[in-house]
Amino acid sequence: MIPEPCPDKILLLQAELDGELGVAETAALQAHVLTCAGCRALREDLRALSSGLRRDAVRHAAPERLRAGLLARAAPKRWQARRLTRHPALAFGLGAALAAGVMLAVLPGPGAGLEDEAVAGHIRALQPGHLTDVPSSDRHTVRPWFDGRIDYAPPVRDFAAAGFPLLGGRLDYLGGRPVAALVYRHDRHLIDLYVWPAAGAAAPAEQNRSGYAVVSWRAGGMAFLAVSDVEAPELLAFARLWNDGP
Repeated sequence: MIPEPCPDKILLLQAELDGELGVAETAALQAHVLTCAGCRALREDLRALSSGLRRDAVRHAAPERLRAGLLARAAPKRWQARRLTRHPALAFGLGAALAAGVMLAVLPGPGAGLEDEAVAGHIRALQPGHLTDVPSSDRHTVRPWFDGRIDYAPPVRDFAAAGFPLLGGRLDYLGGRPVAALVYRHDRHLIDLYVWPAAGAAAPAEQNRSGYAVVSWRAGGMAFLAVSDVEAPELLAFARLWNDGP
């Protein structure tokens, strides 16, 4: 049975999700979450709820049963209504997230392509505490973390010897579906690599979106889309490591 979260950390976890904590507060909260199963579970549930609401806001244009659908999604798996009543602060945070989701859902979708969504996701992930759900340079730790969170097993590789060390991974959304996002570093730059199942093969192709380099390719039954503020040739070199590797 998952323990209760610490009462004094509930609002901090919500603030972290909204990108409202400073560097020192974020570091202290991350250290606490590593040793507190209750707060760690709540953090995962809040992130899943927020991502789900964002996904539904893009996919739906205010259907008749919108309210019922969002209300059903607003109760995370581990947090039933009877437990929320014992934590008014959490109930308030979920209510605010639900209200934001409803407001977004009635607006028309932006019509952005996958590349634009990926850039937006990359920028959002740069907020404190949003970069990784599983911070690890060990691919044998990162890959199993996705089990049960997505319906496929993403390939995970580490290219530290080539100057692209693996930092971890997180769950993200592209095209209205959950996808694996792998995080790498190159010098002082961060690279997000989105991976999802797709047929066919295509060599890495580069483009620029909103000042960010974007490289996409397909290989081994997977689609790959890398986003970073590195120079385009460097991101292409990273893509070729993946595309030419075993």
